[in-house]
Amino acid sequence: MTRLVEVIAKALVEDPDAVQVTETEKDGQTVIELRVADKDMGKVIGKQGRIAKAIRTLVKADATKHDKHVVLEIVD
Repeated sequence: MTRLVEVIAKALVEDPDAVQVTETEKDGQTVIELRVADKDMGKVIGKQGRIAKAIRTLVKADATKHDKHVVLEIVD
C-alpha cells in the first residue's frame, strides 16, 4: 500500500524526490504517513481536501482487499 500512495503522490507534486511514505503499526492498524515538500502540500490535499479524500478512498479499498485497517496521514 505504501507503493500505491507513493505513485499517486509523485504523480501529483512538482518535486517527486521529496515524497516520503512510511508505514507503521499502531494499535492493531496500519498507519501510512505521507510527507511532501511544503510547496506541494496543497496539491496533495486539494481544494476542500478532495484529493486527500480520494487518495484515502483508494488506500481503504486496497486495505479492504487485504483484510486490513489502514489510516493515511498527510504530515507537514
